[in-house]
Amino acid sequence: MAPQGKSSKSFADRSVQASIPDSPTHPITRFLASVIELPLFSNRGYFLPIRWLVFVLALFALALSAASPMSSANAQGSPAAFPVAQKSDAQARPAQSSPDPWSPAQTVQPQELVRELAGSHRPIVVCVGFRPLFEGAHVPGAVFHGSASNTEGLDDLKKWAQGLPRNANIVVYCGCCPMVHCPNIRPGFAALRDMGFTHLRVLLLPDDFATDWVARGYPIEKGT
Repeated sequence: MAPQGKSSKSFADRSVQASIPDSPTHPITRFLASVIELPLFSNRGYFLPIRWLVFVLALFALALSAASPMSSANAQGSPAAFPVAQKSDAQARPAQSSPDPWSPAQTVQPQELVRELAGSHRPIVVCVGFRPLFEGAHVPGAVFHGSASNTEGLDDLKKWAQGLPRNANIVVYCGCCPMVHCPNIRPGFAALRDMGFTHLRVLLLPDDFATDWVARGYPIEKGT
């Protein structure tokens, strides 16, 4: 019988040679074990989990930490990164309250409306905003039916428009606040459009009536 020490060493050597081909562990682990000549199994046949697990995990962590900066740099320099940034910028832009129900052809600038009001074929101008603002200053000859942001105001607008011919030349405006946030102009226009009016336009007041009409010296009327 061989001495105990040799038997133990021979068993360790045989463990490395016998366990590496059949071991279910990762190939890197088997390779490292063969390089540093440490057995994957103890002399009692137990796998040495802590030593190898820590060693392998450390290698993987080192590899991942080295690969992450390269991946980040490649992503920043690649053309595919730019559409993503552009999409984020578009999402960051503030959207208006709701889509405009009118087309560009269904709008009129203040100076154009002033010329039309001075002509022989005056359009019908209706304010669908708030009564206190209308009484403070409004387009000459305009009538008030609103506000179009509530049911009562919409009903008043529809009742007034019911007796008008559907080809009537109508200009709708509000001017209570910036047009993109106006709560009255879109529902007011949509209500008249849905009634079948075919010659319907919106007075463009990007900021408000005071800024885009009164401050520019266009004619006004006050009161009801």
